[in-house]
Amino acid sequence: MIRQVSVIGAGTMGNGIAHVFAQAGFEVSLIDLQQAQLDKALLNITKNLDRQLSKGSITEETRTAALANISLSTVMNPISHSQLVIEAATENL
Repeated sequence: MIRQVSVIGAGTMGNGIAHVFAQAGFEVSLIDLQQAQLDKALLNITKNLDRQLSKGSITEETRTAALANISLSTVMNPISHSQLVIEAATENL
C-alpha cells in the first residue's frame, strides 16, 4: 500500500502534484536542489489551500493535515522510504 510519495522538482508541476497527494492523506517528500524553490512551493501550496478553505471546498482540519503531510528536502534521502517517486524536475539540471 502506498503511504509515502516523493516528488522530485518543486516547480509548478511538482508543487501541484505534492499538494494533491498531501491533501489526499499521503506523506509527501518534496525534493528540489534549491531551498528557495522549496520555500516558494510551500508558500504556493499554502495559498492554494487557503483559497480552497475560503471557498468552502475544504475544512481547516483538511488544510492543516495536508500541510503536515509535506516535508521538504534538498537531498534525495527521502526517496528510500517512498513507495512512489514522481519526477517533475526541469530538463535543465
